[in-house]
Amino acid sequence: MKSGAFTITDDLYATQLQRFLNLCIDLMFIYIIVLSLGTTIILVALSANNFALSNWVENLSVFEVGFYSAIVAFLYCYFTEVYFSRTIAKLITHTIVVNADGSKPSKGRFFIRTCYRFIPFEAFTFFGADSRGWHDRFSGTYVVKKRRLRKMQRELRSLETMAQL
Repeated sequence: MKSGAFTITDDLYATQLQRFLNLCIDLMFIYIIVLSLGTTIILVALSANNFALSNWVENLSVFEVGFYSAIVAFLYCYFTEVYFSRTIAKLITHTIVVNADGSKPSKGRFFIRTCYRFIPFEAFTFFGADSRGWHDRFSGTYVVKKRRLRKMQRELRSLETMAQL
C-alpha cells in the first residue's frame, strides 16, 4: 500500500471504554508480572540457601518497589508494542497501535510513547473530547479498532485494484 494512501479517521479510534479497559487490564498484568518476578526471586534464593537475597526482596522499601514496578511496566509496554503493536489488553479489546497511515510505528515512536506514559495522571488524558492520550499525540500514534482498520484497508486495496483495471 502506498504511504499516504490511507489515513486514520475518527471513526477508527478506540473508544474511551476500550482505552479504559486497556489501562485496567495492562495494570493487572503488570501487577501479576511484578508479583511473579518477586516471588520467583525469593523461591530461587531460598532454594539456593541465599537468605540475604530473600530477605532483601522481602524488605524492599515502597520507593524500591515503585521503581522496580516502573521498570517492569516500561519493559512490558515497550516490548509488547514493538513486537506486536499491542499489549495484552489491546489484544483482548481488539485494538492496535498504528501510525497515521495505518502502518506499524517504528521502535523510536514506541519508545517515545512508552516514556510519555510515566507523566503523572497521563493515563487519564484520553478521557477528554478526543480519545487520544498524550502518549498517542506526542508519539504520532493512534490506538484504533483493529478489525475496522483491516476492513477499511482491504476496501481501499480493492478500490485501487479496480481502478487499475
